[in-house]
Amino acid sequence: MRISWKWLNEFCKIPLSPEEAAERLTVTGCEVENIERPCSALKGLVVGKIERLQIHPERPDLFVAEVDLGGPRAQCVTAARNLREGDTVPYGAPGSVIADGTVLGKRTFDSVVSVGMMLSAEEIGLPGIADEFGILRLPAHLTAGEDLLKALNLDDCILEISITPNRGDLLSLMGLARECYGVIEGSTLEKHELKLPRIGDPGSISWEGVTLEDPGCPLYGLSFAPSVQIGPSPMETRIRLAFSGIRSINNIVDATNYIMLVTGQPLHAFDLDRLPAREITVRGAREGERFRTLDGQDHTLAEGDLLITSGGIPVALAGVMGGENSEITAETKSVAFESAFFEPLRVSRTARRLGMGTEASYRFSRGVDPSRVLPTLSCLYEYLLKEAAQHHLEENVRVVSTRSWEKRRISLTRRKMHRVLLWDDLEQASKILQKLDLREISATDEKRVFEIPTSRADLSIEEDLIEEVGRLRGYESVPSRIPPLLHGTGRVGEEVEAHRKIRVAAMSRGFLEIVTYSFINPKWVEWLRIPETDPRSRGFRLTNPISQEQSLMRTTLLPGLLQALQTNLRSGWKDPIRLFEVGRVFLPGEEGEDHRESLRMAGVSWNGKERRVLHETSLKDDVLSIKADVMALCGSRGQIPGFSTGHEPFGHAGQTAQVSLEGKPCGYLTSIKPGILRELEIPGPVFAFELEIESLLPEKGFRFGQVVRYPAVYRDISLIAPVNRPAASVEEDLRRLGGTLLRELVLFDVYQGPGIPEGTRSLAFSLAYGDPARTLRDEEVDAVHEQLRLNLSAKGYVLR
Repeated sequence: MRISWKWLNEFCKIPLSPEEAAERLTVTGCEVENIERPCSALKGLVVGKIERLQIHPERPDLFVAEVDLGGPRAQCVTAARNLREGDTVPYGAPGSVIADGTVLGKRTFDSVVSVGMMLSAEEIGLPGIADEFGILRLPAHLTAGEDLLKALNLDDCILEISITPNRGDLLSLMGLARECYGVIEGSTLEKHELKLPRIGDPGSISWEGVTLEDPGCPLYGLSFAPSVQIGPSPMETRIRLAFSGIRSINNIVDATNYIMLVTGQPLHAFDLDRLPAREITVRGAREGERFRTLDGQDHTLAEGDLLITSGGIPVALAGVMGGENSEITAETKSVAFESAFFEPLRVSRTARRLGMGTEASYRFSRGVDPSRVLPTLSCLYEYLLKEAAQHHLEENVRVVSTRSWEKRRISLTRRKMHRVLLWDDLEQASKILQKLDLREISATDEKRVFEIPTSRADLSIEEDLIEEVGRLRGYESVPSRIPPLLHGTGRVGEEVEAHRKIRVAAMSRGFLEIVTYSFINPKWVEWLRIPETDPRSRGFRLTNPISQEQSLMRTTLLPGLLQALQTNLRSGWKDPIRLFEVGRVFLPGEEGEDHRESLRMAGVSWNGKERRVLHETSLKDDVLSIKADVMALCGSRGQIPGFSTGHEPFGHAGQTAQVSLEGKPCGYLTSIKPGILRELEIPGPVFAFELEIESLLPEKGFRFGQVVRYPAVYRDISLIAPVNRPAASVEEDLRRLGGTLLRELVLFDVYQGPGIPEGTRSLAFSLAYGDPARTLRDEEVDAVHEQLRLNLSAKGYVLR
């Protein structure tokens, strides 16, 4: 929020410099981010009056003006066609400096010498205050020769203040003045009372009524101006609006913005003759309803948006922006002024979803003071009375209300204040709070009760009052103390401990943890070949992204890891890279859900190998080594994963596996397709995995048994199975058919080629038979092993 220092001092006399006041406001919670002096570059400019104006004797496209400077006169040549004799203008003599730093001098236009310049609004650094093209014409009451900066109050500075979301009361001159009075010692608060308007039907306006259908608008007021004359605002208003960051439009719209800056209550002006009917209805928008706002943009509305309608036709998006169909134009003859209270959450959601951060939505989203809704219309009425010759105003205001606001009462006790601030002077605390407009209604030695104004929606409990006392008194005044002895030790929660163990397991396998943005480039969906039928292709787009490259909420962790890998390789890194990340992904919700968040863990490996082997290339990372990493991660939680043939759009066919725990899919491991790696300029291969953390959180206890005292007896078996049948499935058949003596088995050979039928492969297993109570004889093992072969043949396996 931008606040004029001089304007603020009209509401609260501050005995400090802007820099000193900014420091005090900042330390008490109202951060001043910057102090700007918009016209600090101007030097030597004065007010001039045009005494004579005639066409240049040799250049008919130019004019020669004789300018009165309060005694001396100057001759100026100009091409501006908006000037007349008697006009008051800004003037810069030779040696003066204008906004862009140019030093003025003399210049000859054919036979006429131009001494200095008459200036436009842009040349004094305020292009927004111009109401016409050409030289800026000033108010006629200004004195010739007067210092221009002082005459127009351009020797001002602007405070750029960051207001926290809970302090909507500070979004006005009156609210900030009250804050300065409370926090800056020696300040004097100037009284600017707001009066309630006269409530009743407008006398000369035929008006049917106001209907509040939606509870999002519990209070609505309308005042009327049956006859107005549209024109530019007074110069003072235009300058103050420009300093506040608001563009001047015309005298009616500027009046609503001016009063909003004073009171904090946004107002809206409707062209009364362009309203579809002489009634107003506030209702909720229908899903998919279309509406065009003042800026010419069409918007698709959703349920929850609030609409102002007339005759059933939307004329404004409540709390955000008016409609193009009822805006104030140069042809406007009569006006209806709206002042209302809209529920902050409703306005905030609408403004954020549509990306419409207006001055009105900024204030409504933080909560306006309901007690100022109607008095603000009186304030507007008094402001417009200054132009009484131009406007005919109705003093009566039409009001509809479905709710009342009661002032809260909060107690402040000596005991609790001392416990927090180590200070218990209730008398002094009461004086501090009363400076913030908190009225003391009862007092005892141990407790004070305060009535809270409706403007302070952030105060609801005793701790809030203690905070107010603490920040105004100064936190530096709270004495330091050593924390008391803790009688117990802190304990890390089970979920945090589980995350820690999983991370430790990943780092023990040589992975380095990284953290990337949750926002990704939408092109990653295309780069990873994710089809439209895959939920991962339907990520949520941000309404107001940092950049186009970070405009989509991620649905998988893989893009961030691959981008980190890509960045490291482009910077010249040659050593192996093994990265992992733990973070959330954001997927479209199932039926009845807006969205679904899932905590994932993912990793990538590039050019990795066992460091202890210097020359052996066969030990470089492959799908099986990544499988071992996944098994180690699951093993850190006492779980044993299952693997089956998987399919990922970005995964190499035949080198992709689905990971499951207790029969439920929980992730994948894969080799990234070479075509994708070529597009990303990453020399392959790259191996990746991604797991759902929630599946790993339950820790399974390990089971321990006695050491087997009797040796195992080993037999080998070789069989032919279809290529598409996983080895794990064959292992399950061997365990089930092998009987109780089969202790363990190991796959030691896979062969596919000459001698083996096409579409099949040979699998060779080493089987260990044993009995925990005795040593087995060879004939017993042979009998069991032969039975296993018969069982496998009966199941359809071909034994070799």
